[in-house]
Parts: sequence; structure tokens; C-alpha cells
Amino acid sequence: MKKGILILSALGAMLSTTSYANQKVCVFDLLGKAGESYKLMEEWSLASKTWGAQVQLLAYQDESKVDKDFKEGVCDAFYMTSMRARAYNKFAGSIDAIGGVPNNAIAQKAISYVLDKRNNKRLITSVGKESYEVAGIGQIGSAYIFVRDRNINTLEKAEGKKFAILHYDYAQKVMVNRVGAVPVMSEISNFIRKFNQGEVDIVAAPAYAFKPLEIYKGLGSTGAMVNFPVVNVTADLIIRADKFPNQFSEQSRQWFIQQLPKSFAMVKRMEAEIPAKYKMNLSKDDQVKYQKILREGRMDLTRQGIYDATMMTVLKKARCTIERTNFECSVAGE
Repeated sequence: MKKGILILSALGAMLSTTSYANQKVCVFDLLGKAGESYKLMEEWSLASKTWGAQVQLLAYQDESKVDKDFKEGVCDAFYMTSMRARAYNKFAGSIDAIGGVPNNAIAQKAISYVLDKRNNKRLITSVGKESYEVAGIGQIGSAYIFVRDRNINTLEKAEGKKFAILHYDYAQKVMVNRVGAVPVMSEISNFIRKFNQGEVDIVAAPAYAFKPLEIYKGLGSTGAMVNFPVVNVTADLIIRADKFPNQFSEQSRQWFIQQLPKSFAMVKRMEAEIPAKYKMNLSKDDQVKYQKILREGRMDLTRQGIYDATMMTVLKKARCTIERTNFECSVAGE
């Protein structure tokens, strides 16, 4: 009898282990396996073995293919930009709200807060019959505006200019329309190419893309990088929790928090590598103009349900903790 119970217990353990083996994770990185995002996920996959998983990473350079394959069940999880992942979890995806995170200090506070255990319930969402969970957030960096002509140095001068935007991010379209520029629908795989080939006049991108995608070709001798961050770009790891062991998500989130100092050091290094000759600073007055137009757009998008209202409150508190004298800290809203 005892022998039979032992055999059943052993079989149960084997079945339990097998059911959580060989999870496929689709990873988006503009540079494929050579990129920093993919390298981060390689480190994560090694760590995940100690949490009971056996992860297989699949590299993608086309983010729309990641989304498609995840929906079709090719992957049990994905790692891609929060702008696209927002459809799976609005709370975490709203860190990338336009103008919501103006510097690295606030970005680090925001990501740490979202991944904290007090927000465990907010990180689980149900869409139809599917349940998704945020198991990590990685920092990619602040996106800056690049112009082919440095004479486009005020909001007014952007009017009528062609601006490449990611077609699936409604927020970008709203903001480009607000400044009177012409949105040109693009994919993450081709928006820089359009800038470099002169099909558009303006593009927003993080330092991560500067060297690999050769943005300097689009800048030439007349272009510039407006040294004012318009959006903070992160990436979300979203999993189907039932495909992973118990407590996996919590352990994964803690691992991502521990990686933040290294990730932000990488971002700072990449930003420092952009030659100073391209950087164009805004006047104090223009900085406030940008902040106000971004704030108005952000609040409008929150009312429309694009951004999570709770996250907007959190981000404002973070901004005003670090920049107490900013005009918005004495104004109601968010």
C-alpha cells in the first residue's frame, strides 16, 4: 500500500514538473539577439530556472509578429514595449504616458512602485477567457524628438511637418495632431527608416535606437535632437500565469526590480554617447510650453480611458516629489 502511494506521489511530482516545462517567451528587440533587451531576457531566463520554469526565448525584430504569435498561442509570454503591451495591462502600460516620466529618477521610482507587491492585484487582468499577469518591466529609456532641420526648434514651427508615429499608439496620434504636425502611420520596424530617407521631418526615439538604426543619417548636417524627453519607453513582460509555477510572477518581478540600477546605467551611457553637436536645448519658456501641452494631452487621454487614472496620480506625485517647484504641483488634476 505504502509503495503504491509513493509511486503515485512520484508520478504526481513528475506531472507537476512537466506541466511547467518549456515555456516559450517571445522577445521583441529591434536588434534581435544582439540587443540589450534580449540580453536582459537571457539573464532572466537563467534566473527563472530557480523559480521552477524551463524557458525558451524566441527572438523577434517585428513587434506586431510578437503580438500575433502570443494571441495565437505560439508563446506563453512576451516581452515588448509597454505602448503595445498596454492592451494587456493598462496600469503597467501607463508608465509610458506622454510627458508622465520626464527623467530617469522618476522612471526608476515609477517602475519600482508598479512592481511592488502592494500592486499584485492590479498586475492581473482578464480579457475574454484569458488571464494575463505582468511579471516584469524593463527600462528602455526616454524618447527624444529628432528633427531633420534644427530650425524646427519651437512647437509652432512643427506645424505642417510630417511626424512618424507608431500606428497602434493612439496617444502619439493625439499629441502630433495637437501641435499641428502631420502624423505618418508607421511600424516600429520602419519609423526610423522613414526619417533617415526623408519621408518624414520628425521622429521620437530613445537613445537605444541612435547608433544601431543610424539616426545620424537622418540628422545629417542640419538636424538635431531636441534635448527634452517626451515619453519614457519601457517594456513589459506579460505571462499566462497558468503556464508558469506558483509564485513565479512575484519572483520574476523582484528580479526585474533588482536589475533596475544596471538598466538605468545602460540608458545613461547610451544617452551620453549621442554627440553633443546634435543636442539642442529648449528655452525655459518652451520647456514649460511642452510640459503644458503634454499634460493637457495626457489628461485628455486618461479621460478617454487610454491611460490608467491611478497611475497618472502616482506619476504626478513622483514628479512633484523630485521637482516641487514645477507649475503642475500647484495645479489640480491627475
